[in-house]
Amino acid sequence: MMSHKEIAALRRDQVIDSELLGHRLVLHSTWGLFSPREIDAGTRLLLEHSPVPPAGSTIVDLGCGYGPIGIAMARACPDGRALLLDKDFVAVDYAQGNIGRNRLENAEARLSNGLSAVEGTRFDRLYSNVPAKVGKEMWQIMLFDTWQGLNRGGEVWFVSINGLREYFKRTMKEQFGNYDKVKQGKTYTVHRAVKS
Repeated sequence: MMSHKEIAALRRDQVIDSELLGHRLVLHSTWGLFSPREIDAGTRLLLEHSPVPPAGSTIVDLGCGYGPIGIAMARACPDGRALLLDKDFVAVDYAQGNIGRNRLENAEARLSNGLSAVEGTRFDRLYSNVPAKVGKEMWQIMLFDTWQGLNRGGEVWFVSINGLREYFKRTMKEQFGNYDKVKQGKTYTVHRAVKS
C-alpha cells in the first residue's frame, strides 16, 4: 500500500517545459488528463505541420486538455484570439491556469460539449487532437458544427491515429468538399479541410 507521502507526491502537478511553434511554454498537468507527463506525439505532429494562422485569426482548440495546442497558437499569433474547449472541467481548469502561467491575454478556456460553448461565434481555424474514444457520432457533430462556425476560407486541422485516416478522409470530403492529408507519421495522421 502507498504511503500518505507517496500519494501526496502523485497529487503534485506534472510540469512540462517545452518549445512549441518556436516559443518556450511551461504547462502544468495532472493524472487523469491526456498525456500528463509530456506533449504527446500527435500534438507535436500537428503543430510541426500546421502553419501559424494569419494575423487577427480566431482560433478554436477543440478537446484542448491542459492546452498545448491552443496556448501554442495564442503565443504564435499574439493579435489573434484562441478559444480552448474541453468537456472535462479539470482539463479546462488546467488550460485556464496554463494560459495565466504563460501570461496570455488573447486566450481563454471554456467548458464545452463539442462546440456548444462557441455556438454563434465565427472562427478562422479549428485544431483538434481528435479523442479517438468519443465515437463517430460525436465526430459527425463536431465536423458539422466546425463547418457551420468557420468563416469562408477557414480551415480545420485534425490529428488522429492512423486507424481513423480513411474515416476522416471520407467524412471531411463529405462535409467540406475537400480533404488534404498533410502528414502521415508512424502512428498519427494530420488532416486538413477548407471551407470554400
